[in-house]
Amino acid sequence: MATIPKFDQVKVGDALPPLVLPAISRHQLALYCGGSGDHNPIHVDIDFAKKFGFKDVFAHGMLSMAFLGRLVTSWAPQKQIRGLGTRFTSITWVGDVITVSGKVTGKREANGEKLIDLEVKCTNQNGQDTLQGTATVAAA
Repeated sequence: MATIPKFDQVKVGDALPPLVLPAISRHQLALYCGGSGDHNPIHVDIDFAKKFGFKDVFAHGMLSMAFLGRLVTSWAPQKQIRGLGTRFTSITWVGDVITVSGKVTGKREANGEKLIDLEVKCTNQNGQDTLQGTATVAAA
């Protein structure tokens, strides 16, 4: 279980322990369709995806965002998260191996809380970022 980061012990530039995920599978995409309620066939039907010019099906953007959330909540408890924002930068294809990483970019105080700002991202096996984001965590 994640513990609340201590403001005085965290330094700008500190890296979060990376999260290396198994290759995105068709099965995972089908399960995510059911779990999320997003049944867009572009994520599970290769014929449909090819009809729109894609080489194959690809992961839901929100699945990648969930990976970022998983990274942050592995570092700090969910109740400490004050913000999570993302920008989709590239498609995550079926078969991609994603590494989720983050680092501390700032420390500040606001509204009576000690806050830690993070830069977080998903990167595929070719070193291409597929999702970039920021997070803010309340520290002890």
